[in-house]
Amino acid sequence: MALYQTAISLILQITIHFSASSGVSWEEWWTYDGISGPAFWGLINPEWSLCNKGRRQSPVNLEPGKLLYDPNLRQLQLDKHRVNGLIGNTGHSVVFTVDNTTRHHINVTGGPLSYKYQFHEIHVHYGLHDETGSEHSINGYTFPAEIQIFGFNSHLYSNFSEALHKAQGIVAISLLLQLGDLSNPELRILTDQLDKIKYGGEEVEVKRLSVMGLLPDTEYYMTYDGSTTMPACHETVTWIILNKPIYITKQQLHSLRRLMQGSGKHPKAPLGNNCRPPQPLHHRPLRTNIDFNVKQAGAKYCPSMYKEVYYKEKVRSMGMPDAVINLQQDFAK
Repeated sequence: MALYQTAISLILQITIHFSASSGVSWEEWWTYDGISGPAFWGLINPEWSLCNKGRRQSPVNLEPGKLLYDPNLRQLQLDKHRVNGLIGNTGHSVVFTVDNTTRHHINVTGGPLSYKYQFHEIHVHYGLHDETGSEHSINGYTFPAEIQIFGFNSHLYSNFSEALHKAQGIVAISLLLQLGDLSNPELRILTDQLDKIKYGGEEVEVKRLSVMGLLPDTEYYMTYDGSTTMPACHETVTWIILNKPIYITKQQLHSLRRLMQGSGKHPKAPLGNNCRPPQPLHHRPLRTNIDFNVKQAGAKYCPSMYKEVYYKEKVRSMGMPDAVINLQQDFAK
């Protein structure tokens, strides 16, 4: 342990000295692997200490047995109109940022939210292989990719940067992506020009994107209080994970996997595998708007997590949990 701490201290001293002398931003120093990966984010920069010491960190593994039905949760609402913006390769992720000069903002309300939130950007996390990629997992099962839709509390704060540091500042809607033969149409708008942002720092214009159109056809979700999943890991995020995937094709994943972290002259490593590992729940409640027990008059049981996604704890003789098997079957439809 003493040797480990000495090594970390030396690395940090070198990092701080080089950063100060070269004028390199702290943003250049964090990655998703190695000595600048998630386990070290809170050590690289003192202002990122929550990444290592926080008690409400994201992402998390969503365990069906820990879900609590909350009858006060409402249906999530997003404005339907289309927006323009830029999609770029940040060197850490693929990010769509909305054009804030537009007259009509996309508002996010309802669900677990007590305030109105204004859509700001979309992050895409994905793996270099189909078995990993999503940041959130279901009963230990990870998906090939995850889209995160971020908005800021426009009732209390003037912009995303301000809200990022404030209580109830940010909402993040998580869409888990499963492989399919036909992609979500709005996802195609985001992936059609990936060849133009192959390297870090490149961006291209995207027109008439429907954020609402990205969402799967379900009113059911899980929610918890968490953080941003990259430095500085601000614990100001209300997470909403929808209980149904959207679909991405192998061709789209291949296009994502061709993206690189660095420039054309110094491409560094592939951009993929840009996902933070699950963080401890620390007794936070995982709430859902799905009532597992209520039966409608003259009808079958209300759609539930057990019926829609078949989360189960049993293990089949082949050694694979039913949850994983049924997720694969149901999400591949």
